Amino acid sequence: MSAALDIPAPPKEETPFQRFAREFADSKLAVLGLVIVLLVAVLAIAAPWIAPQNPYDLAQLDIMDGRLPPGSVSADGLTFWLGTDDQGRDMLSGIIYGLRISLSVGVGSAVIAGVIGSALGLIAAYAGGKIETAIMRLVDLQLSFPSILVALMILAFLGKGVANVMLALVIVEWARYARTARSAALVERRREYIEAAECLALPRWRVLFRHLLPNCMPPLIVIGTIQIARAITLEATLSFLGLGVPITEPSLGLLIANGYQYMLSGKYWISFYPGIALLVTIVAINLVGDHLRDVLNPRLQR
Repeated sequence: MSAALDIPAPPKEETPFQRFAREFADSKLAVLGLVIVLLVAVLAIAAPWIAPQNPYDLAQLDIMDGRLPPGSVSADGLTFWLGTDDQGRDMLSGIIYGLRISLSVGVGSAVIAGVIGSALGLIAAYAGGKIETAIMRLVDLQLSFPSILVALMILAFLGKGVANVMLALVIVEWARYARTARSAALVERRREYIEAAECLALPRWRVLFRHLLPNCMPPLIVIGTIQIARAITLEATLSFLGLGVPITEPSLGLLIANGYQYMLSGKYWISFYPGIALLVTIVAINLVGDHLRDVLNPRLQR
């Protein structure tokens, strides 16, 4: 009797998510960036519970603790691991709370701008004609001006505030999503599945957002990730210039501005540590976005 042949089982087919996770994990820098982003997000969300001090509760501040170097101990026994600013606020607590504002403004403005810009870009590509011309000329006009200049003009008119900063960033950033969405939609516009949907006389909104939008998502996800870092940078710049968030809701940019005048007197920690937190956050987000571009676009894979 012949021995039964051992037939190997066919390899298990990967799901799209498993393939994405495997390809994303190929880059150690991207994984490190993702870990840092998640850590920053956790710190920002859990700030009221993990921060040693609420740096904007006047009852917890003592002006005698102002400008203490890192490692100093207050009369109440609180250790200021990163020192204090000129108002006696713990810098570590200020950075943790500042991350909340910076991430809220960056993520919120990027999501809103992405929704508006992507919708307009899809409409321009699908409708064509005068509608496409009008939308794209508006996009060209928006992109012809420096973003920081337009944001400064808007905030000079609206005034300080988290909501105003988000509105200004949405106005200066939506055009990038619109151009990206239109470019991706033009490629998909003549595919067979779109022509089949049109032959079935499906409503235009369903063709746009049920069939066309999902296939345009990869480049929009990439630009959205990068735009979050860009929005955080713009917000920090605006706050540093005094036109961003108010002093009662400080972001990392405002914390850097608070210590700028003390740099030459040796009180480096007031601006240095918020600057390091801002730099690490932006670099980590960019690392994730850069590798997402490689994973979601096979032609860019190395």
